Amino acid sequence: MSNSGLEKGEAMEEKKSSQISERRRFLIQMAQNVAIAGVGGLLWSAYVDEAKAAPLILRPPGARREDEFISLCIKCGLCVEACPYDTLLLAKPGDNLPTGTPYFIPRDIPCYMCEDIPCVPPCPTGALNEDSVMSIKDGEKVFDITKMRMGVAIVDMKSCIAYWGIQCDACYRACPILDKAIYLEYRKNERTGKHAFLLPVVDPDHCTGCGLCEHACVTEKAAIRVLPREVALGEVGKHYVKGWDKSDEARLKGSAGIETTTTERSKKSAIESLNEGIDFE
Repeated sequence: MSNSGLEKGEAMEEKKSSQISERRRFLIQMAQNVAIAGVGGLLWSAYVDEAKAAPLILRPPGARREDEFISLCIKCGLCVEACPYDTLLLAKPGDNLPTGTPYFIPRDIPCYMCEDIPCVPPCPTGALNEDSVMSIKDGEKVFDITKMRMGVAIVDMKSCIAYWGIQCDACYRACPILDKAIYLEYRKNERTGKHAFLLPVVDPDHCTGCGLCEHACVTEKAAIRVLPREVALGEVGKHYVKGWDKSDEARLKGSAGIETTTTERSKKSAIESLNEGIDFE
């Protein structure tokens, strides 16, 4: 074979080898892309699962309803940076919370109810709503810590030692809105006959969900815990009206078909009704 023939054969072999290498690189690249897409899908699926697995998460002051908050929060972390007590945390992958969003664990570090609420103003999107934590004073808007509604404290009466008869008012004393958000109810201890229960009772209308009570609880696992309001509280429905509440009863004005029923018994006083049928002789 001539030199030109050898050179031609070598060129063809080199071209064939190059084509095989290109095909191999293409297949490897395709495999890598499929793997990356698969990992991305798994990560996204995990994020979605985490986003759905956070019904008990506690948000910073001024946070909007959870669905609104999630749509507005850009995971910037500015509220976390602004917190002077390191109360706020950013959810990480694996926390079973929407990744990158702020939350807090009151048993570890509660919200210390800063009067100027420094975590709210830095929010650039309105996920933390300033107006919801403000009041009008002397014609101007001012921050009002008592308007915060991060959650509501719930007492576990089975685990609270005050309900056992042991004197404890740790949660009551820790409450920054004393005798409003938490007050003590005095009740006779029928078991001993000579002691009184001092029972902590939470008023949801005043509780801010700061978690100072949970943080202060002396039991191994807190017997008073802060939960999101939409989880902890029921909803009566608009068809029920408190007749003794003028503002609530005002909702009936203009309603058709409503009339007051009067009976012989309703004409009597409360005492007469209670004593009806009792023979005092």
